[in-house]
Amino acid sequence: MKIVFLTLLLLTSLFASEVRVGAQDTDHYLPLLKEKNVAVVVNQSSMVDQRHLVDLLLHEHIRLKRIFAPEHGFRGHADAGEKVKDGVDVKTSLPIVSLYGKHKKPTREELKDIDVIVFDIQDVGVRFYTYLSTLHYILEAAAENDVQVIVLDRPNPNASRIDGPVLQSSQRSFVGLHPVPILYGMTIGEYALMINAEGWLKGSVKADLHVVKLQNYTHDTFYHLPVKPSPNLPNDLSIALYPSLALFEGTEISVGRGTDKQFQLYGAPLYTKKTFSFIPVPKPGAKYPKHQGQACYGVDLSELDVKKVHSNTEMSLTYLLDAYKNYGDKKKFFLKNRFFERLAGNTLLREQVISKKSAQEIRASWQKDLEVFKQMRKKYLLYP
Repeated sequence: MKIVFLTLLLLTSLFASEVRVGAQDTDHYLPLLKEKNVAVVVNQSSMVDQRHLVDLLLHEHIRLKRIFAPEHGFRGHADAGEKVKDGVDVKTSLPIVSLYGKHKKPTREELKDIDVIVFDIQDVGVRFYTYLSTLHYILEAAAENDVQVIVLDRPNPNASRIDGPVLQSSQRSFVGLHPVPILYGMTIGEYALMINAEGWLKGSVKADLHVVKLQNYTHDTFYHLPVKPSPNLPNDLSIALYPSLALFEGTEISVGRGTDKQFQLYGAPLYTKKTFSFIPVPKPGAKYPKHQGQACYGVDLSELDVKKVHSNTEMSLTYLLDAYKNYGDKKKFFLKNRFFERLAGNTLLREQVISKKSAQEIRASWQKDLEVFKQMRKKYLLYP
């Protein structure tokens, strides 16, 4: 009897300490949706235990009118940057409106019959992850059309990390709209509060915003994502390396799209060290990978300990500096479209790499702006 009691006590303790996402707190937000016309901003990560949020809301007889889908689409199968078409969800017959490509912001017509927008998307705590920009335009459109926004909060798997250059206004784009560092250490709910209050929305409008908080969570909590947040972030290690490796998207270096180790390796045909190689081929989520069908030489990071990567609160500059040093034609290393500057958030980082600045020198150049951001961030934190 004593053993049974202790077992039950242990299970109760484990359950009590388990992180619960905002979408699981149905007692909190379902009453806010009753008798309202509701739109949702969701993708494949919008799961409530074993059910998709859309299915849960329909089961609860919520008047769901419209699905807004971000980059990669409602089901999360599209390539990065691929145009996602409007359509109808086969399972529910609900209209789907894409918020990617030229149409990034809901129109007045699309919101005329909507009382509440529910935003429930898993992000990864990195500035150039475009779901943040989708959140920005949702808040802006809602404020302009007197529609409430409810954000169902989800953990940031990089929440303990704050680092990188702060975005300069001259580099604003869909891969970075806000003056924040590459790693900003906030949940999507906290970030929404910051967007809404800092005057970053057009005309400094403010949305009627409500955040449904996480339970049993701190910024130091290591959180394993149960669903891939996007097609090319397949596991915890790729998510941890993403802030450091995604800068390569603005260069000739491949980060493993078209392999089974996306964002867990890097290389290119002109990388001069030949100890490791891979060949990118078309795969789901990477129809036309960089250097398709060519032998790429580089570095395999897939055996790194993910918890050790997380324990370093700084993003790594080692990979970027190594790739440039060992690239065979340095004049062609950076793409001509200036996408690297959009990702970095400034024009300085490219210059620092070319001039062979050390990681320590580069990191020192963004510390002042980083401290200013950290002070601003404090105002919006919901968790220790």
